[in-house]
Amino acid sequence: MITVSNVSLRFGGRKLFEDVNIKFTPGNCYGVIGANGAGKSTFLKILSGDVEPNTGEVVIAPNTRMSVLNQDHYKYDEFPVLETVIMGNERLHTIMKEKDALYAKPDFSDEDGIKAAELEGEFAELNGWEAESEASTLLQGLGIGTDAHYKLMSELTGAEKVKVLLAQALFGNPGILILDEPTNHLDIQSINWLEDFLLRFEGTVIVVSHDRHFLNTVCTVMADVDFGKIKLYVGNYDFWYESSQLALQMAKDQNKKKEEKIKELQDFIARFSANASKSKQATSRKKLLDKITLDDIQPSSRRYPFVGFKPEREVGNEILTVEGLTKTIDGVKVLDNVSFRVNKDDKIAFIGDNEIAITTLFKIINGEMEADSGEYKWGITITNSYFPKDNTEFFEGCDLNLVDWLRQYAGKTVEEQSESYLRGFLGRMLFSGEEALKKASVLSGGEKVRCMLSRMMLTNANVLILDQPTNHLDLESITAVNNGLKDYKSVVLFASHDHQFIQTIANRIIDIKEDGSIVDRTMTYDEYLEFSGKTSK
Repeated sequence: MITVSNVSLRFGGRKLFEDVNIKFTPGNCYGVIGANGAGKSTFLKILSGDVEPNTGEVVIAPNTRMSVLNQDHYKYDEFPVLETVIMGNERLHTIMKEKDALYAKPDFSDEDGIKAAELEGEFAELNGWEAESEASTLLQGLGIGTDAHYKLMSELTGAEKVKVLLAQALFGNPGILILDEPTNHLDIQSINWLEDFLLRFEGTVIVVSHDRHFLNTVCTVMADVDFGKIKLYVGNYDFWYESSQLALQMAKDQNKKKEEKIKELQDFIARFSANASKSKQATSRKKLLDKITLDDIQPSSRRYPFVGFKPEREVGNEILTVEGLTKTIDGVKVLDNVSFRVNKDDKIAFIGDNEIAITTLFKIINGEMEADSGEYKWGITITNSYFPKDNTEFFEGCDLNLVDWLRQYAGKTVEEQSESYLRGFLGRMLFSGEEALKKASVLSGGEKVRCMLSRMMLTNANVLILDQPTNHLDLESITAVNNGLKDYKSVVLFASHDHQFIQTIANRIIDIKEDGSIVDRTMTYDEYLEFSGKTSK
């Protein structure tokens, strides 16, 4: 258990937290959520002792080991992979080193023998004899094969290092797990494996993640960071989001009788409780949900952008035909004889381990790159709008304010060029008042993405192409883009790492393989994962 008492933290004049009082208990997984800049990662650092609060204290139950996902990918470069994982249990690793040093002494004394016996006892208590086997099992579960276990960390790729550091955090059955964005850079099989591990985990898990599917699968409680306070809400992310929306609606429905509202809440809870998972997390979540009262659900004070795309005209029968596209980049064939035809009502998710291949395809069909061979043809009724993964060229060195920045991409009529018209689009993306007069060159990653989405909404295109639109966005903005594309009444071609985003939008999957070929299936993402053997669920 972790008990947080009267914790407050200020940075300069800015209040991040004030008088936070929470208990985190074993058997629960807590998802820490909040807008970008609300202090989610800072709160994890307070819990782990890396940041000292101005007031209050964090107390961990006696004899409880806390394990934190390390964010420094270069810290262990001179260590072998297997040893790096075992270093997750610092005391066990120290004992192993001390033992090795003792047994290597040429003049092993009686005193050394007594010391060695003490170490051996503690080594056994910490399950030391199983350490290498457990570390190996964790690594293999995350897709790091045995051939890599004795390599140095410096020999691994960035994505492989992320997996090793995650295995390090999970190693040795800690009592408390603190994970900041654990699914970043993980492939779908590794995420599934991690979800299963956490569902079986009996300690306390506290996690920050932008992956809603992950939060929905593993979390029993949401810890909402808002206005300097942190409040706990029973349920997963979707339950928190939907219940806060329901509470907002109920607050407006003043005329409804309390009995009607209670019935509405009970029906809502029953829908969420019907979880197919038989895990301990789902069972305990159901018990907690059954106890919720009207007073427990509250409207969120979070502001959500509005993302809405309206096609100016309907697409004709000919939308996009791609035939035999081939492209080699830096000696690697990323697209090999790729052919497909886009149909009406298609919402196609392009997936695959090689992101360069997907970006290359999108650039080719948008006329930004030449294919080595093959061709593509857009139908005459089509107007498309493209959201590139790298938007640097749109903002770098641009001294325009956001109203003038957006004006460049607006229509030519007086109304379309007017400040009030442009401010309407910026306002939907939470740039209101003075915010709309910011310089385009000083925006954060998330703000740039919101500007690019405003630009797309202006176009009224009937085909949208989006390359990783959820990168840099907070959960509120991801949810807004997700809803906007789900409701869009025309064709979408997109790439994303967000499981829920793909599952709720796409009705067709094109998987670009390592050799540049494609697998094309009309089905949902979950159906495709099952079809391709990438998930056990």
